[in-house]
Amino acid sequence: MSNPFDTGELPPGLREEYLAGMRAALGVLAAIGERLATAGNDRQALEVLQRETHKIHGSAGSYGFMDASRLAAGMEATAKDWVAHSDDPDVDRGSLTRWFVARLAELLGLKVPRPQAAAPRPQMQVGLPPSTPPAAPQPAAAARVVEALAVGSDVPEVIFVEGDTALAELLAYGLRSRGYRFAAYRNGREALRDLIALDVRGTHPLLLLDVDLPALDGYSIFAALQRERPGTYRVVFTTVHGSEEEQLRRLEAGALDHLVKPISLRVALETVERWVGR
Repeated sequence: MSNPFDTGELPPGLREEYLAGMRAALGVLAAIGERLATAGNDRQALEVLQRETHKIHGSAGSYGFMDASRLAAGMEATAKDWVAHSDDPDVDRGSLTRWFVARLAELLGLKVPRPQAAAPRPQMQVGLPPSTPPAAPQPAAAARVVEALAVGSDVPEVIFVEGDTALAELLAYGLRSRGYRFAAYRNGREALRDLIALDVRGTHPLLLLDVDLPALDGYSIFAALQRERPGTYRVVFTTVHGSEEEQLRRLEAGALDHLVKPISLRVALETVERWVGR
């Protein structure tokens, strides 16, 4: 299937970094598949599967892998249903997850990771601790904050809060290449703290706000800013949820616009240009 996303603006190294991160992600998913083959009602593994497929759904298309994004979207919906009905005995979740990993690797042009052998204790098999979910795989060059606000620096024109490292790197590259002053956050609580305290000097920075942030989601951040700093920031939401109901919810909340993941870098930059007013 042809890819409608223009990745010509990406530097060669950025796509390779994304694929390096995806190799690690495939390893995690393969381990989940083996764990579900042993215990299909393993709720922790199901929740990790839902979270990881959600990230791939949101990021793969931005790097030119639209078919991988669509595949992950379907698996995310499936995993969500599995979490809601974790005790359903009629679903072979391990086999389907193994197929998903193999197909995803094929679409990304990567090798299927070799499944890890089960550990001696059932609760510790395939390397997933019983009480602590595995850390999400991150591209090698990713940082918690891509470009932080510096004391005494000019007020940023654009601020984005994005939970997906790969997309954060992509947005940072695009904004930097166009010469925008920007700040970026991965953590919603830290972002809210700084946004409330920031002296914008009479300006109205554009805020690209991820709806799907963990711990403190984008809607909660937006509501807090409306209470504490009403009218200060111009907000564009980003999310994988593109239904009409969700779009109306964002607009009714007071956002200027929204971007549905996977996000084309070209579309993202055109949106920034429209609202920053350069």
